[in-house]
This record gives sequence, C-alpha cells and structure tokens, in this order.
Amino acid sequence: MVTSRPGRSTVGCLLTLLVLVAAGYFSMNLGGAYWKYYQYQDAMRQELKFNGGQPDSVILAHLWTKADSLDLPPDARDIAVDRDPKERTIRLSAEYEVDIELPMFVRRFHFDPHAEDTY
Repeated sequence: MVTSRPGRSTVGCLLTLLVLVAAGYFSMNLGGAYWKYYQYQDAMRQELKFNGGQPDSVILAHLWTKADSLDLPPDARDIAVDRDPKERTIRLSAEYEVDIELPMFVRRFHFDPHAEDTY
C-alpha cells in the first residue's frame, strides 16, 4: 500500500534545490563579467577591422562609448593604441579589474582585452 504525503518534501530535496539556485546565482555574476569582457574585446576587433585607418581619437571615442554602455570600470577606458607604420599594424589593449561576489567572499578578476589588425 502506498501512502501519500501531500504538502511535504524531504530536506534533501530542498537542500539540493538551494545549492543549485546558489550556484546559478553566483555563476551569473561571473558569467556576466566574462560576457562583458568578450563583448569589449569583440568591439576592439571590429573597430580595427572597419576603422583601423582612422585617427586614434576616433577609435578611442568609439571604444569609450562601448565601455560605458557595458558598464565597465573606469580603468577599461585606459586603452593603449600602438601603431607600427612600417608593417601597417595597429594594436589595442586595455586592463581592468572587476570584483565579483562569490559564496562567502568577494574575488577580484583581472581582464585584459586586446586586438591587433592591419590597416
């Protein structure tokens, strides 16, 4: 004979659900930071691909706008532009850090988006 227990759940099931929800929450924080990093690096590559021959001020203005729209830290706007006229290459690089909340502590992650192309 099977007895039903309506309205009751086991503690193990609730604990598993709690762990899964917490893991999802904290992975969203970390995943969001990496997603912004990849978007910023892609913006750098696209900028070089389509505007590599433009003056540095034009390239930087576009990337500063992208950094603001991604809500990146102010350090992400410190972009180094290195041109090699002999080889006709241009390289963009930046560095920034983001504090991400993890279970029981906050950890600082370092990001260094960069791109290189010819013009």
